[in-house]
Amino acid sequence: MTELNTSTKIAIKKKVLNEIISKLKDRGYETIGPKIKDNTLACEPITSLDDLPAGYISEQEKGTYRLVSTNSKRYFDIVPGQESWKKYLFPSRTELFKSVRDNGNWKTDLQEEPDPKYAFIGVRPCDLSAIGVQDKVFIREDYTDPYYSARRQNLLIIAVNCLHPAATCFCASMNTGPKAEDGFDLSLTELEDVFLVEIGSDAGLSLMQEVPWELASAYHLQAAQQGFAEARNEMGRKIEHLEDVPKMLLDNLDHDLWKAVGERCLSCTNCTQVCPTCFCWDAQDLTNLTATISQRDRVWDSCFNPAYSAQAGGNTRPSSKSRYRQWLTHKMSTWVSQFGTFGCIGCGRCIVWCPAEIDITEEINKFQEAVA
Repeated sequence: MTELNTSTKIAIKKKVLNEIISKLKDRGYETIGPKIKDNTLACEPITSLDDLPAGYISEQEKGTYRLVSTNSKRYFDIVPGQESWKKYLFPSRTELFKSVRDNGNWKTDLQEEPDPKYAFIGVRPCDLSAIGVQDKVFIREDYTDPYYSARRQNLLIIAVNCLHPAATCFCASMNTGPKAEDGFDLSLTELEDVFLVEIGSDAGLSLMQEVPWELASAYHLQAAQQGFAEARNEMGRKIEHLEDVPKMLLDNLDHDLWKAVGERCLSCTNCTQVCPTCFCWDAQDLTNLTATISQRDRVWDSCFNPAYSAQAGGNTRPSSKSRYRQWLTHKMSTWVSQFGTFGCIGCGRCIVWCPAEIDITEEINKFQEAVA
């Protein structure tokens, strides 16, 4: 029998994923996956294949998101909705410490909850890249965020390659999909009758050694490659000459196009709240009515929030124009010099969930045409 290792091309029957989920739970993981909730797709705890969105796709366009049920029996045709895995690694609210007054004395305790142990099942290549981007933000040589790091170290990732992109997807332009290249423990490609499996770590190898598998056939491997090629061609959005974008934006900070998009932008913060890489946060101090408990929490914030750039002497970004310019130039320009990667992964969420129907790809392409 062929020895199983990280280079072995293998396939599993789809029902074997139930065994994998069960073994992950036996190892103490909380298994999280895509799940239909409140008429949208959420990242929620799952226990079996039955929890996955089999037969669903999503129709996505500027300012529009709709679930559609099909006759398909595939589990991972649907493109992610507004939620991303960020809510588990960098929660929207984290208690940092709490102080309690007793008999006139204050006692302060840091948050001491057990570090969660997550297994993410069904991570798209673009969202896998987003986790890698946030790693660069929160786990650095000069500073490591202890809350993020603890959650990240305990994480196991099962990626799912994307064969059916939405109209707002442009991961091919950002070189983040449709196929996951690294950063996963296991990577699945869903065909009609099997999952092709790529093993990316020792943890993934150990898991696959405990479930039934077979060598992938040439037919299945060819079908996957054809599917990736078709997915690249079916991307609903595209950014040309990506390598020129960072300098182009910084060289045109006073261009009239910023005013045009600023007049449309509502500064509602939707784009940053759904973005899987945005990391702006604020600290909030909370006190109970009797002034006996004081608590400090870290909460998500946004560079579109006028208060975010307010400081003594005034506001450094007083208009929607200046805030949109900050957001776009950081995502597509200064993020590269700061972290060595783009801050955008081409998922299209900011396009879908913008009530003003502002399209990041259209804005960049407008700049490229205007300054050519």
